[in-house]
Amino acid sequence: MQFLPSRPFPAFLAPLPLLLAATGSVDQLRCQTMVDPALGVATVVDGLVAPIAMAFLGPDDFLVTEKASGQVKRVTNGSVTGVVLDLAVNSASERGLLGIALHPDFPATPWVYLFHTESTTGADTGLVGETTLLGNRVDRFAWNGSTLAFDRNVIRMRAFQNDLNGVTNPQNPFQNPAPVLRGNHDGGVVRFGPDGKLYVILGDVGRRGFTQNNLEGPFPDDDFGGPLPDDAHTTGVIYRLNDDGSVPTDNPFYTLGALVGAQIGPIVGTEIGTNIQRIFAYGIRNSFGMTFDPVSGRLWTTENGGRAFDEINLVDPGFNGGWIQVMGPRHRVAEYKEIELDAGIGPNGPRGLQQLRWPADNISDHHSDARQRMLHIPGSHYRDPEFSWKHVTPPAALAFIDGDGLGAEYDGDLIVGSAVFRPLAAPPSVMANPGNLYRFRLNGGRNKFKFRDHALRDKVADNLGRDDWVTEQAEILFGTDFGIVTDMHTGPDGALYVVSPSAGSVRRIFRL
Repeated sequence: MQFLPSRPFPAFLAPLPLLLAATGSVDQLRCQTMVDPALGVATVVDGLVAPIAMAFLGPDDFLVTEKASGQVKRVTNGSVTGVVLDLAVNSASERGLLGIALHPDFPATPWVYLFHTESTTGADTGLVGETTLLGNRVDRFAWNGSTLAFDRNVIRMRAFQNDLNGVTNPQNPFQNPAPVLRGNHDGGVVRFGPDGKLYVILGDVGRRGFTQNNLEGPFPDDDFGGPLPDDAHTTGVIYRLNDDGSVPTDNPFYTLGALVGAQIGPIVGTEIGTNIQRIFAYGIRNSFGMTFDPVSGRLWTTENGGRAFDEINLVDPGFNGGWIQVMGPRHRVAEYKEIELDAGIGPNGPRGLQQLRWPADNISDHHSDARQRMLHIPGSHYRDPEFSWKHVTPPAALAFIDGDGLGAEYDGDLIVGSAVFRPLAAPPSVMANPGNLYRFRLNGGRNKFKFRDHALRDKVADNLGRDDWVTEQAEILFGTDFGIVTDMHTGPDGALYVVSPSAGSVRRIFRL
């Protein structure tokens, strides 16, 4: 193998997962407010059931995905005009019909790409066990002007989780009579880049293997094998693919994957080498946000921490996000460990790092040790996030304002949405993220954020606790009470469109 570890391998609120597990959505949000009084908000369409993502077909005409129904609906002039596709999906927890992307040459090349979790029953289901091991998939569909028809599968990815429940025999940790089935950390965002390639985020799916920077084991890392990156064990990654699912030869690990395939392919098959070739970035916990800067073409993502250091990342080829060894700036790894330990690791309560197989007390005490414990794939590099929240916020979708539709002062800014909301019944005194939008201005090189507030120049909002959206965040606050925001786009009219599953709606932010 050409993997090079840096040291030897040893022998009351509605968070996104809970809300998105629901089969329906109710608008429980307060009235949306923009910080800038020159901006307004209007509902484009409501009455949707947990909408997740959208794609514009043209002015006042777009497709929107519904998480639990498995339906792709067409919205024209503010009204649902039909269901253009209905898939049988497993919507347990964060699964379901998630991301959508149009081919960059659409409609001349009429392909539509969908990230979804398949059901094993032939019908929609919310039961966590009713999917396959590789139940997360991206498929390509052909658009004929009114419906979508299946064309081909692009990629199949890990979906089924079988987590441990309670203390196990350390000599045989995966033989446990009481497993916990989960369906979270699926990622689900798909985007075409300016290079014409398809980018797909798959979260860690609760795994703790090589692509999570876990070199200590145990081996195998779950009851399906691992940790080498076969199809069932390549998680916490961003894939970069051609439009037919084949692998671009200029991917950062393409040559390495070919060498690995030649060395071990005859023994274990081609999956490991092929998956290494597919990877654009790894070391990612989970993400609901991925977008490309329309000016520079660079890729930006959000990343959800456990209880500490949610991130905004600038992702370039071969990026290693550092998870599970670190979240947030590497030099603050001790704070990351402290917060996750305080969250607890008991089987029945809140869990630091969520899964028990790699508890928070494994986190390093010093940044240099954290770096040494990461997986080094030749051609990879670790990079600190461009921004973090010390305590979980958490962020979700992000999008660039492309053009001067909101005013010239907003052109090129990055807007980030939240993954939680404050229900209408909660009093305003409750210190909880009400579903904020945040605004980030970029420098001239468009590779860093610029801040007027000196407190933010360390690139961390040092908030005081979970869902504290006030401390050190006045400068970046853009709007409030938008609920959970899972997708955003600058529309053909220059307005910013916001998809909210908690509200069951698509909203439009515009210049008054």
